[in-house]
Amino acid sequence: MSRDAPELSCPVEAMFRVLMRPWTMYILWTLRREGPLRFGVLKERLDGVSPKVLTERLRLLEAKGLVDREHKLTIPPEVTYGLTKFGRELGNALDSLESVARRWERRAKAAPQPARRVPPA
Repeated sequence: MSRDAPELSCPVEAMFRVLMRPWTMYILWTLRREGPLRFGVLKERLDGVSPKVLTERLRLLEAKGLVDREHKLTIPPEVTYGLTKFGRELGNALDSLESVARRWERRAKAAPQPARRVPPA
């Protein structure tokens, strides 16, 4: 093995290197929940992502075989992104993460808020 490609210490490290980039999980989760979406609609769903970052992430996910890009030669061109069979394999993991996130959200809403300390005058 070369020095440029160090041996991975964890079997899922290569996957994490792709999935843990900003916006990547959110893109996958959105496509999982809503199905194939056109670029503009996907950008609207991902409030705050720039078109540049969204394009970069979609290209990465397409290169890794997780997302496919369907391009129709219409005027204007229609480009739709959806999960591939390989990308859909993440479905159970994404659903589990969503379930945990919703439990955490409910717990945070139900927890008593700490009293605000007023600084001495």
